[in-house]
Amino acid sequence: MEGKSRAARWGGRIGIVAILLLAAAIAANHLGLLGYELPLMGIAVAALLGVIAILVSLIGLIITLRGKPGAGAAVLGVVLGVVAAAPLASTFVLGRGVPRIHDITTDLANPPQFEAVVALRQGAPNALDRSTPADLAEQQQKAYPDLVTLTVAEQPGKVYVAALETAKEMGWTLDRSTPEKGLIEATAVTRLIGFKDDVAIRITEKDGGTAVDLRSVSRVGVSDLGANAKRIRAFLDALKAKLATQGS
Repeated sequence: MEGKSRAARWGGRIGIVAILLLAAAIAANHLGLLGYELPLMGIAVAALLGVIAILVSLIGLIITLRGKPGAGAAVLGVVLGVVAAAPLASTFVLGRGVPRIHDITTDLANPPQFEAVVALRQGAPNALDRSTPADLAEQQQKAYPDLVTLTVAEQPGKVYVAALETAKEMGWTLDRSTPEKGLIEATAVTRLIGFKDDVAIRITEKDGGTAVDLRSVSRVGVSDLGANAKRIRAFLDALKAKLATQGS
């Protein structure tokens, strides 16, 4: 009987360890400690411990339903296990239905280029040359056909200021702004894990109005799980709303 009650207790304990490891890994990634590989490994191990905590706790919970003590610890183990496994599990869910690419742009023929961000990406596994995969443009066009150059009637100077304000409002870190070239470079950080994605915004005159192009590139990860496309859409929607408000 004593062995049976230990399952509930151990499930809770493993769940606590999993949560602590997950929190430490996420904190290290946000703070830029230990590179990116160790934090990612920590997140993966935390997920594995989370699954173990769930299984052990469920066994303990079944035992407690027969009148043995330890139901609270078993429930705690299940809850903590689910939370610890959630970040990694969500990548599999989000990754379904999106291409395994991480460099997205509104201008496939002439993507905005990075300058200041290049130094910040030292050591990052994802390059900026758009050479991988070989059919990157085709995959993006098939998955995100709506991502195209935004053309507005306002003059480039006004659009540039609005774009700069929009980038700040979205919480991006501005790495460089060059008004005379119509270029803005920024870094976006994902809320939970703290992955860094770099964004280039290009503002150019076109047919008496302005063309706005974006490029968003993940520093790590073969697939961005659709995050870069979502970011570009959100920015363009916010920019259009800001320009509409200013024009009214």
